[in-house]
Amino acid sequence: MLFAIDVGNTNITVGLFDGEKLVKQFRMVTSTKRTSDEYGVFFGEWLDVNGFQMSDITDVAISSVVPDVNHSLTSSIIKYFDVQPLVVAPGTKTGIRVATSNPRELGADRLVDAVAAYELYGGPVIVVDFGTATTHDLVLADGTFTAGVTSPGIRLAAHALWQGTAKLPEVEIRKVDTIMGKDTVSSMQAGIYYGYIGQTEYIIRKLKEESGLSDIKVVATGGLGKMISEATDAIDIYDPELTLHGLRIIYDKQGK
Repeated sequence: MLFAIDVGNTNITVGLFDGEKLVKQFRMVTSTKRTSDEYGVFFGEWLDVNGFQMSDITDVAISSVVPDVNHSLTSSIIKYFDVQPLVVAPGTKTGIRVATSNPRELGADRLVDAVAAYELYGGPVIVVDFGTATTHDLVLADGTFTAGVTSPGIRLAAHALWQGTAKLPEVEIRKVDTIMGKDTVSSMQAGIYYGYIGQTEYIIRKLKEESGLSDIKVVATGGLGKMISEATDAIDIYDPELTLHGLRIIYDKQGK
């Protein structure tokens, strides 16, 4: 079985694959202070609770945008699973050609999402990931990653709003039924919710316009992606498991 691990700035998402089927998944808060033993014990307990054993894990694939986590995490995989993990990095065989000015700058998470969207849904495709940052990436019909847009994530922007002001409170980020805010909380919720819908629609429209590709599929993922996807016709597909499947697909491409 394949253990797929995506290390993001906010959460670590783990998926357990039996062939192409994602059978279990979980999230844990990203922390740079965990030791390899802490990871190993946690993974072992989680597998046991779900009826699996460490010996069931034959392969591990990791994507990470948090370098300080990588040593402890990979060490735990080697120590507790006796498996040498595949860590997605520049040079990893993905089937995607990165045609940006500096391909090595592209985050592993964005590359993995691009692979998954292209392989599962075809190209050209715009991949929108509502994570700690919100990213919009364009992959052409021939599998070329050609452009990306990066903006603050919904939670990050909302946090800056109430942290950077003296009187605005922390509010729940949620869908609201009207943009007509009647008090401080509802006006903030409307601004966050409808503001990100507007941003999403505009960026997608501009990517289509400047690329000259009007007939292009848009695939979204990420924690708050469902809320935004349900509110706009600009997004065709919401796939919360996109990144994990991307790790599976990349691992399969290594011919192991």
